[in-house]
Amino acid sequence: MLDHAPPTPAGPDGDTMALLRSAGQSLAEQLASRLAGRIRDRLLPPGARLPSVRQCAAQQGLSPSTVVAAYDQLLAQGLVVAERGRGYFVRSPSAARKAASPGAERMAAPVNAAALIRGMFHPAGSRPQPGMGVLPPDWLETPFVGLALRRVTQPASLAESTLRYGEPQGDGHLRRVLADRLQALGVPAEAGQIITTVGATHALDIVSRTLLRPGDAVLVEEPGWAVEFARLAAMGVRILPVPRGPQGPDLNVMQRLCEAHAPKLYVSVSVLHNPTGACLSPASAHRVLQLAQRFGFYIVEDDTYSHIAPEHATRLSVLDGLQRTIYVSGFAKILAPNWRVGFLVAPDALRERLLDTKLLGTLTTPSLLERAMALCIEQGHLRRHAQRVRQRLDEARARSTALAQDNGCRFVAEPAGLFGWVDTGVDTEALAQRLLDHDILIAPGALFHAQRAPSTLMRINFAATQDAAFWRRFVAARQAMGGSASA
Repeated sequence: MLDHAPPTPAGPDGDTMALLRSAGQSLAEQLASRLAGRIRDRLLPPGARLPSVRQCAAQQGLSPSTVVAAYDQLLAQGLVVAERGRGYFVRSPSAARKAASPGAERMAAPVNAAALIRGMFHPAGSRPQPGMGVLPPDWLETPFVGLALRRVTQPASLAESTLRYGEPQGDGHLRRVLADRLQALGVPAEAGQIITTVGATHALDIVSRTLLRPGDAVLVEEPGWAVEFARLAAMGVRILPVPRGPQGPDLNVMQRLCEAHAPKLYVSVSVLHNPTGACLSPASAHRVLQLAQRFGFYIVEDDTYSHIAPEHATRLSVLDGLQRTIYVSGFAKILAPNWRVGFLVAPDALRERLLDTKLLGTLTTPSLLERAMALCIEQGHLRRHAQRVRQRLDEARARSTALAQDNGCRFVAEPAGLFGWVDTGVDTEALAQRLLDHDILIAPGALFHAQRAPSTLMRINFAATQDAAFWRRFVAARQAMGGSASA
């Protein structure tokens, strides 16, 4: 059957991802090539379901037979698998191993966790993406970062920093500066309790590799951070999702999970939770600490968003005094993401074990960057920069919130911090595939659940969704799926 439908029209901004009937490849070959590229770039990661033949045909203006031919090419290349009655799915390299273990508990990582990270390095990353978890690069541009780096690379200090390994726990100057800053927040940290890391994610990895073994149970917040789910699942631990509400975790569910599974760890973003933006209430914090004491698990408090957080936000590490809490943070969200400077603060009883894990993985961390970061903090540059970013983000949040509501989205959590958690009224995984045709990367709700399930929710980045052009694309894609303008 020939395809007589016109090419997909250009959108309101003039760009188009239309298949070309005059190209040297057939339409089926072009469609297969486009989808194969997305699979190889992990924008369609293992386990992702392709649109149904009928959906894809309608979306691309093709006949069903052309779509079937394209999907057959992907099957022949080994990039997808077909499941009778369910559709076509991106092939997972571990599918055979999982099938061989029918008794294994199904605690799979979100299939799109890596896709969102890879999107940061995708050509589309040249403009802010609604699904990204970072501020736009131009928000982070500051003259003092380069000045600090030049200062620590002067000949007198350069030889000392580069001709030998740094201190195992990290640069002593940075650790002293961090201790002062944390004490101002109420976290009773001493320089000797601080271990620097290659970003906050590395700090989380050090903690989990030190305290967990395959089969151990870990409490996580749901919705929660997709990358953390994926990382823990790759370690072979049992992920126990605890529903996260505006005040904190569902404490009744948490207690039942503690009684049934004896968890070793609870991972929490207590301040400006990702993706909802909520902050932990004092009452919930006290109950969580009581459960940790009663059932003997440690708490990892990920305070990644501390620089844009309210001044007096409740932190578990403050209330607990770093007895059963491990505090983790970094600077990628506010300053110099590529420096990868992070840190953890540990109870004295765990410090040596955590340090051993760091040394086995990375030996030491880059002293030059740590010294430059210490200067940025010590001289007040970071504090003033963070104030400017908070003000700019407040303004962006107001604009983005109004646009989202004007275009039929409903916030299911009070807008706060960097992220908004919104209900779109349509399946956001299907919506994400449509928007990829226009090089727009969103963060569908399924990404933030430990067990994948269809969701009408999505996380938006307030700094990247102030542009009405995105919302026009969003509305057009939603209406093409049968959603209304006031979903």
